Amino acid sequence: MILDGGGMGGASLVGGSVRRTAGEWSPTIQRLLRHLRDRGIAWVPVPSGVDAQGRDRVSYLPGVVPRYPLPDWVWSDTVLTGAASKLAALHEASAGFDRDAAVWRTAAHAPAEVICHNDFAPYNMVFQDGRLTGVIDWDTASPGPRVWDVAYLAYRLVPLTDPANPDGVRNGDDNRARRLRQLCDTYGHGLDPPQVLAAAVARLHDLAGFTEARAAGRPDLLAHAVLYRRDAAWIEARSGTPPAQ
Repeated sequence: MILDGGGMGGASLVGGSVRRTAGEWSPTIQRLLRHLRDRGIAWVPVPSGVDAQGRDRVSYLPGVVPRYPLPDWVWSDTVLTGAASKLAALHEASAGFDRDAAVWRTAAHAPAEVICHNDFAPYNMVFQDGRLTGVIDWDTASPGPRVWDVAYLAYRLVPLTDPANPDGVRNGDDNRARRLRQLCDTYGHGLDPPQVLAAAVARLHDLAGFTEARAAGRPDLLAHAVLYRRDAAWIEARSGTPPAQ
């Protein structure tokens, strides 16, 4: 069965496990997942190598993976704080990962404090009865600063989007400011809203460039890149972040 979403490589459910095209980064990601699970992170997939066709294989995490337009329950404070707590735990567990000979699909970012998921957003979260129980699609993980992941989570779940962005929700600037502070307080490690806002702008321009590089013959991807840059400008206009050069 072809799974909805599936990151950049597509994914299929076969015999109770998720299979996707493997790449040179796959052994590193399998090792990372094993590292996380060995440190008590039981809500990431169980890695199990490659199948007979050479596809990457991990366990299937049952539950609901929300898709856009996101259902109303995703915008609850409970989901926001649950996601921030899970991200903090993932980062803590990843800090001791042995990076020798590691191969990453996406570029690392300095300072490499932790291993970032790099796409920690509702569409890569698994929920049961409204509770976050799993995090999937780890192919684009790579080393980076904590705030790199926190900023993308804030972008998607506060959200830090232009009100015209159909992937966001019109919940008002005051409520967004409150939710951003709540996210920072829950995640901890001294991160504050100005840091997260500045990182979100940089993250969105980086994502736009990455998307444009893959957009040959794909007008839908170009449209996504335009949207990311528009959202970055919206954040800049409201946060005092200097415009990107």
